[in-house]
Amino acid sequence: MARLATRIEGPVAVIGDVHGQVEQLLTILDRLRDLPDYERRWIVFIGDLVDRGPDPKAALDIVCDLMLEHPRTTVCCGNHELAMAGALGLIPAPEYSNWAERWLNDYGAQETFASYDAPFGELETLKAKLGEQHTALLSDLPWAVEHPQYLFVHAGLDPNTPYAMQMRILKQRDYTLQRPQWLCSKALVSSAIPPDCPVTVVSGHVQVPAVKFAPKRLLIDTTGGNGGDMSCVLLPENKIISSGATTSPQPVASGSTKSEKSWWKIW
Repeated sequence: MARLATRIEGPVAVIGDVHGQVEQLLTILDRLRDLPDYERRWIVFIGDLVDRGPDPKAALDIVCDLMLEHPRTTVCCGNHELAMAGALGLIPAPEYSNWAERWLNDYGAQETFASYDAPFGELETLKAKLGEQHTALLSDLPWAVEHPQYLFVHAGLDPNTPYAMQMRILKQRDYTLQRPQWLCSKALVSSAIPPDCPVTVVSGHVQVPAVKFAPKRLLIDTTGGNGGDMSCVLLPENKIISSGATTSPQPVASGSTKSEKSWWKIW
């Protein structure tokens, strides 16, 4: 499997936390394929493909297949992928990180084991069932994806640390950190970004009632793995594609036509 892109440019479709919710994900992807610029648009997954939801294995299958169909696809590492990879020994995490205990106790990993038909808690059995593609994907996920206008990172940035320093750590992927805040901290989702950050920071990690646009900040996890409508945001248009049908007419953006499909939400 080719290494996932960490630097991209051009139009983007960024998809919120999936958590094994394949029905919503497939709906989003079908609607993306209808876009006239689908072939040249990057698809970015913001992380948390696994755990909690009904079929994490199928979610990883879909992403791996999409990478072959649509090479402009990349994935940010979420805290759930980090915990799973650490627990299964797929990344060079030290023993003191204790990912196995944390993943099994705190991350909703039961659904991941079940989707691979592995008894819960039997890490070696699950690891053997992953297969080459899933092992390769989970072993080498980037902690952030850069774009001239955006930074895609699962939880966010530390408001009190210079941007350049944080980018060095994100690129290095320091697995000796017990709980890398950029992937794991709920506080960063609602924190300001560092004052020297030159781009809009796009994150998931914490469920929000609706996609949240703020100055230099975009939050896109609208399910939290608990069902409901998954969201995808088209950038730079700031247009939302939802996995659900809208129940009332949406406002029509300037330059749009009234024939747009009902699942467009324009903000």
